[in-house]
Amino acid sequence: MEPELTKLGSSIPVPSIQEVAKEALGRVPLRYQRPDQDPPFTSIDTACSPKVPVIDMLMLLSGDSMDVELEKLHDACKEWGFLQLINHGVSSSLVEKVKKGIQGLFNLPMEEKKKLWQRPGDLEGFGQAFVVSEEQKLDWADMFFMTALPTHLRKPHLFSNLPLPFRKDIEAYSAELRNIALKILAFQVKALGIDSDDVRIFEGGWQAMRMNCYPPCPEPELAIGLSPHSDAVGITILLQINEMEGLQIRKDGAWVPIKPMPDAFIVNVGDIMEIVTNGIYRSIEHRATVNSEKERLSIATFYCPKLDGEMGPAPSLITPETPPNFKRIVVADYFKELFKRRLDGKSFLDVMRIAKDQNS
Repeated sequence: MEPELTKLGSSIPVPSIQEVAKEALGRVPLRYQRPDQDPPFTSIDTACSPKVPVIDMLMLLSGDSMDVELEKLHDACKEWGFLQLINHGVSSSLVEKVKKGIQGLFNLPMEEKKKLWQRPGDLEGFGQAFVVSEEQKLDWADMFFMTALPTHLRKPHLFSNLPLPFRKDIEAYSAELRNIALKILAFQVKALGIDSDDVRIFEGGWQAMRMNCYPPCPEPELAIGLSPHSDAVGITILLQINEMEGLQIRKDGAWVPIKPMPDAFIVNVGDIMEIVTNGIYRSIEHRATVNSEKERLSIATFYCPKLDGEMGPAPSLITPETPPNFKRIVVADYFKELFKRRLDGKSFLDVMRIAKDQNS
């Protein structure tokens, strides 16, 4: 069964946006023009917009201030679905090496990239995800997507062919981020007061990484770097690689830009966590905008339950007064369904909802 586990879907091959951007000659090609999207509000003043909560991992781990910080984490997951995590314990030297390695990966010559390109019927490698038709409008971005954990599910032609020393750095980074994800999960379990057995499916879970490159765009107001969506996963930990901003989250009907703090990770609740908490924690729509000056790079590390596990609302949260809002499903089947679709807001989470009897 295991080789089938990572056959979660595929995406129609598309041109490299880095190559398209070189040829764009001052115009955004029609397939990348997105009149369906809210304008990027490039003039929004980040100084005046609401601030995503900041959570201090050291305070969560210290006896004295733990309860206050735990309450802050609980509120952030309920009200925002996003937070910035400081004092996370990952060494700044490792983070810098990973940043440099990702920059190098996207700077590889095209003939080298082709060796790491998506293969037919697969999602992992260079390319785009969620492209399901030839007519579909495209995001102004290239991605490199791969499974990092468990190690036996890694694609040998990808992981082992990453350039050194990047391969060793990303290996170390993967282990560090797995530990952070599990710590956050443990704090969420404590804050929610749920039975730790209800989240056993996260032990030995699936970790995937999506590295993103958003090249400069000649008409940024016409394009979008990443379509509005909520993450289908358990927890996402995002690292901004360079100083270009572009992440926006939907808060109270408006797009709020997030200015990454130095030495912080941006953490967000995914759809799986909304399902497991039966809707107490919320996954939030977000998107990436583009700019005309400089490329933006980032890496999102996703942590999910193990692919052969079954997930659904935590049984300890279900009572006659709070019945389950979501179905139970095998994790791999959930992702196979997801990757058949376009990325579209929180629409996939709606597929997982249990329809309430109209008459009740």
